[in-house]
Amino acid sequence: MGWVSHVGLVSDNNEDSFVCDPALGLYAVADGMGGHAAGEVAAAVSLYTLRQRVADGESLVTAVQLAHQAVHRAAEEGLGAEGMGATVVAVRLDGSRYEVAWVGDSRAYLWDGALHQLSHDHSFVQRLVDSGNLDEAEARVHPYRNVITQSLGAADREQVEVGYQRGVLLRGQWLLLCSDGLTDELDDAALEAVLAAAPDPATAAGTLLEQALACGGHDNVTIGVIAAPADAPRTMEEARRLLQPPRWPRLLWLAAAAAAGLLLYFWWSAP
Repeated sequence: MGWVSHVGLVSDNNEDSFVCDPALGLYAVADGMGGHAAGEVAAAVSLYTLRQRVADGESLVTAVQLAHQAVHRAAEEGLGAEGMGATVVAVRLDGSRYEVAWVGDSRAYLWDGALHQLSHDHSFVQRLVDSGNLDEAEARVHPYRNVITQSLGAADREQVEVGYQRGVLLRGQWLLLCSDGLTDELDDAALEAVLAAAPDPATAAGTLLEQALACGGHDNVTIGVIAAPADAPRTMEEARRLLQPPRWPRLLWLAAAAAAGLLLYFWWSAP
């Protein structure tokens, strides 16, 4: 896998943060908002809480909700600043199975020779695109393209809308996680060109960062590229077989029921 985070060429502080924890199977990017110090705090609190809650056994979606509450609470207690917040995108891997959760416009993609966006931005321009009032090309240059509609720590929301998807990684596929510092600079075609040419995830992450900086580096940039496990299934048919629930619990139940039936029969028929 490959991970990079850079302050960019305009900002003087990096409000992004990331988690790479193979032991938990947890990988995440948070993009802090709120200005110097506050943004870093919001991102750090988000990912610290996310990591702790997943380690405690919470689901990924619940852990993201608890991270929202933690950022809100931190601001109320004077840690960081009032109004701070963060976007987040997180992946949990269990073998070759993955689940993705997100809030805001940090993104997750699947790369399988073509690029597929897994997350769906919580943003003003995404709403315009979804309603048919804006196309993708117009969205990229819209003056309000960075206005988000959901964030961790938003003071006016007791809960946030957590986007969620799950699936199976096939052998050779990659997941790409990033803050909007990457996607504001590179469109899908540019992302695809880099991923197609990269021999491994670390090279892909480094080259994507170089390209984002070459295009201006107007924001902090954080990128994670995660490869499917070496023993991941090769085809969706193989994946479906692996995901089928095991038959042995049902067989054990049938065997137990049959044994109980025999015991009852002998008990009732005994002289």
